[in-house]
Amino acid sequence: MGFSILELFWLFFVYSFAGWVMETVYATVRQRVFANRGLVNAPLCIIYGFSGVLISVTLRGLDGIWLFVGIVVYTTVIEWIAGHLAELLYHERWWDYSDRRLNLDGYICLGASLLWGVLGFVAVKWLNELVLQVFYLIPGLIRPVVIWTMVAILAVDVLASYMLLRGRGGRLDRWEMANNQIANVTAKLGKWIADRIDRRLHKAYPKAQKAVAAPKEKTVFAYGCGFYKIVVLFFIGAFLGDLIETVFCRFAQGYWMSRSSVVWGPFSIVWGIGVAALTALLYKYKDRSKMFLFWAGTLLGGAYEYFCSIFTEIVFGKIFWDYSAFPFNLGGRINLLFCFYWGIAAIVWFKVVYPVVTRWIEKIPVRIGKVATWCMIVFMTCNIIVSSGALLRYGEREDGVEAIAPWQVWMDEHYDDETMERIYPKAKDPIKN
Repeated sequence: MGFSILELFWLFFVYSFAGWVMETVYATVRQRVFANRGLVNAPLCIIYGFSGVLISVTLRGLDGIWLFVGIVVYTTVIEWIAGHLAELLYHERWWDYSDRRLNLDGYICLGASLLWGVLGFVAVKWLNELVLQVFYLIPGLIRPVVIWTMVAILAVDVLASYMLLRGRGGRLDRWEMANNQIANVTAKLGKWIADRIDRRLHKAYPKAQKAVAAPKEKTVFAYGCGFYKIVVLFFIGAFLGDLIETVFCRFAQGYWMSRSSVVWGPFSIVWGIGVAALTALLYKYKDRSKMFLFWAGTLLGGAYEYFCSIFTEIVFGKIFWDYSAFPFNLGGRINLLFCFYWGIAAIVWFKVVYPVVTRWIEKIPVRIGKVATWCMIVFMTCNIIVSSGALLRYGEREDGVEAIAPWQVWMDEHYDDETMERIYPKAKDPIKN
């Protein structure tokens, strides 16, 4: 079942509100005082809304035990990422499962993951249909007004909450020293709101702990695992991934073929994002055992590849890989052997390749490194935009849509069917699967 944009937003808000009710009731009962557990001022726990939409869209083709397993994996990864993001942005840990069995650094635990699996299974199997039926009780002309109004309010709420919480303390104090009277009033109002948000969050998460910030070295380019390091690793992973897949296809199938994700240059976006995301998520665990890295890489890699398969099919209407001929595959989107490859890649990356690569990266002069990184970002952004347009137009031509708009004419001139089949030789329509 496909979802429209309005339906997805409706599911997001309903599950965000339901999550807020559950979390607030749970916290209020435990603490014996009302505790608003939302991370924003509105009665919403957006992590529930995001999770509900993600599993509804990406796991739509699964059923039974595989649907449950998929939900457990995705929701666990989301909770894990959310815990790290809260610590990164606010320098605090808002929940801690350290006192529970089978936990990972207190961010996630088996008991909570199984609970998310049950709740997600119920939502996907039964609640989605009910929630959408309620949505269509709203008059047709009013539905988009309701949805986009809620989106605008949430956007302002999220932005204001983040800016105020990040700006509390020294920055607001400096604002209060401004000579302009309006600036003084604004700063005081901002400080008052920020303090209220701060007190509300600490009331909701009384066990929040201050996190120790990682040391920063401004004289070394891309020190640690920050923004510049991740971007450079993305480009390295995208290039190496394309090279590895090209060589693999040559030996496995006996001929050379393009494995690039974009029209300019040998870059695999799937590999690039995979390397960057894997590094960001597992960086603090890079010194753990090889067995830990293997299973973490297997689960994260499999979930990521499945998501990419769904995403590219929805956005571009094409299937770029099909593992239906492999044993132990899941809808042709992933298979057990290649999931194990992700696990092996995690070991090789952190134990062999990453220590060498990171030393090379950090030897780049700071100014040159930053300029080069932003140039690469601009290049890849343009590359992805043009590639997306070429793929969309490729699909339109197959559907018999004539070129009318200037961008369609330009795409037909520069990226005709022959060119697209050479760049994306494995791309096919889902109905041919």
